[in-house]
Amino acid sequence: MDDLLGWLGPAYPLVKALHIIFVIFWMAGLFILPRYLVHQAGEPPGNAEDAKWIERIARLRRMILTPSLVVTWVLGLALAFNVGFAGSGWLHAKLALVLLLTGYHGWMVSLSKRMARGERPMAERAFRMWNEVPALFVVGIVLLAVLRPF
Repeated sequence: MDDLLGWLGPAYPLVKALHIIFVIFWMAGLFILPRYLVHQAGEPPGNAEDAKWIERIARLRRMILTPSLVVTWVLGLALAFNVGFAGSGWLHAKLALVLLLTGYHGWMVSLSKRMARGERPMAERAFRMWNEVPALFVVGIVLLAVLRPF
């Protein structure tokens, strides 16, 4: 365990625990956002129910998605720098998947903003399909973090 403490010292376990907690918050937001967009896509732009979905989605982004994304990245980078990047192929692969997941996050947020403007960039069914993407990333990220295969 001492070799993992690095520059974080005794704060390492707390930083790791907080990182996991905020990853869970981030993933919860990424699972629910496309679900909300499914419901909003079924509403005609500009009606009262559409306005409610716009507010719900804005709150989700403001209160859960953006803060948890930022905290996840800050704590995750602290952990990564703590153990070092050299010889950590699994860490490079994990970071690549997290970067792609962050891109997915940004894309979903941009779609939600387009929906708030009255656009319907994709059908309900497509949002349902895209809702599964974070689960695929989680499988890869967790396997890399736990198994450290290379």
